[in-house]
Amino acid sequence: MIRFQSVMALAIWTLICLGAAVVGSRFTTPEIGGWYLALRKPSWNPPNWVFAPVWTLLYLSMATAAWLVWRRAGISGAKPALALFILQLALNVGWSAIFFRAHRTGLAFAEIIVLWLLILATAVAFSAVERAAAWLMAPYLGWVTFAAALNYSIWKLNG
Repeated sequence: MIRFQSVMALAIWTLICLGAAVVGSRFTTPEIGGWYLALRKPSWNPPNWVFAPVWTLLYLSMATAAWLVWRRAGISGAKPALALFILQLALNVGWSAIFFRAHRTGLAFAEIIVLWLLILATAVAFSAVERAAAWLMAPYLGWVTFAAALNYSIWKLNG
C-alpha cells in the first residue's frame, strides 16, 4: 500500500508540474509565430525548438524534487517547502502570461527576478528536508537565470 501511495504521489506531482506547463504554453504558443518572432533578440538567443524539450525536462525534475520532499516528510512535515514550491510554480506560469500574452517585457523581467528568488528559497527549503531534491532544482534555477538574462536583453533591445 505504501508503494502504491508513493507512485500515486509521484504521478500527482508530475501532473501538477505538467499542468503548469500546459497552462503556461497557452500563453506562449500563440505568440511564438507572431509577436515574439518580430522582436529583436540577442545573438545568443536559442532557436525556438530548444525551449519545449528543456522545459519538459525541467518540469519533470521539479516534480521529482517535490515528490522526494513529500516522500521524506509528508505534506504536513514539509508544508513550508511545498508551499514555496507551489508559489514558484504559479509565478512560473505568471511569467509566461506577462511576457507573452501581455507583451510586458520589463514587468516580466521584474517578475522573473522574484521567481528566481522563490526558486532559490524553494531549493534551500528542500535541502533541509531532502538534499537530492535541492539538487534537482539546480538546473531549473540555472535555466531561469539564463531566461532572466534573455528577458532583460529582449526588453532592452525592444524598448
